[in-house]
Amino acid sequence: MDPSIANFLFRDLHPAVRLGTASDRYAGWLGQIYSRERFGGRISKRFKTVGGQTVTEELLPVESVQEYFQHFSVLELDFTFYSLLLDEHSNPTPTLGVLETYRKHLKASDRIILKVPQTIFARKLWRGGKFAENPVYLNAEVFIRKFYEPVSALMGPMLQGLVFEQEYQAKKERTEPEVFVSALDRFFEQIPRDDRYHVEVRTEALLTNAYFQVLEKHGIGQVLSHWTWLPPLRKQLSKASGRFFNAGKQSVIRLMTPIGMRYEEAYLKAFPFDKMVEGMMSARMPEETAEVMREAIQQGVQANVIINNRAGGNAPLIAQQVAGKFSEVFSGDNVGRG
Repeated sequence: MDPSIANFLFRDLHPAVRLGTASDRYAGWLGQIYSRERFGGRISKRFKTVGGQTVTEELLPVESVQEYFQHFSVLELDFTFYSLLLDEHSNPTPTLGVLETYRKHLKASDRIILKVPQTIFARKLWRGGKFAENPVYLNAEVFIRKFYEPVSALMGPMLQGLVFEQEYQAKKERTEPEVFVSALDRFFEQIPRDDRYHVEVRTEALLTNAYFQVLEKHGIGQVLSHWTWLPPLRKQLSKASGRFFNAGKQSVIRLMTPIGMRYEEAYLKAFPFDKMVEGMMSARMPEETAEVMREAIQQGVQANVIINNRAGGNAPLIAQQVAGKFSEVFSGDNVGRG
């Protein structure tokens, strides 16, 4: 194994590649990404219930992001998915406060991908023990005033991308593709044009030609997501005829869960995220990811690869496998170098 990859040093993998993870601060990464000397005695704990089981998560302080960026070149922060940055009275939410803390520890060269709040992009939200229709679904004004403007002002050029994630829709309650595409087109007409937008649609039936035409029209990237109910990455890309639509020549590839495995099962298998779990990771995922990265680079597009612990147990170790396969793919042709 290349010495840099063996030491979890991925920043110089390729000029057109940014490799990173979904969330950070995991105590399970001590000795890999974070130094025990600095953070081993600064672990906080919180309880989380997943699939009816309660686990104790161990987290490092936000300050640890400084060491994170010694290894990776991009970080996806997922906590913005759960709350707007301003409340109904336009006051800062706790989420904005956490993001401000991160900002204090970032260097000018660090890059962040944020998930847009589900309040904006989810058709239904979990409220009162059941899923209910979202009253502000695709509300452009709420997105602009309570997320886009404050996040743009805070993060500036450190903001690498914004991911709009739409939840999986079961067949019996699925939006008609034409209705979905029309609503999406109208929403992106109403918000500021920005080449950092990327959309992750988790329902394969909605990945239609009309959908891709809307992405192309607005210069929005198609997130290629290795996720429970989606087809393999290459099939997702082939549905778009192998094209990358983002106007900023950026692509986002997210390695979330093994195909066919639900969130709860993947989380509990992977926890506490300190090692690979034998037989968990989809066998072809690293190689397929490397192939998609190469295709992006061949088209002059930068590949932003985001890895979740739930994809196999430990994101840094998965990153080693992805980086290793990528190096193999490029060893013969040197595509995009120089």
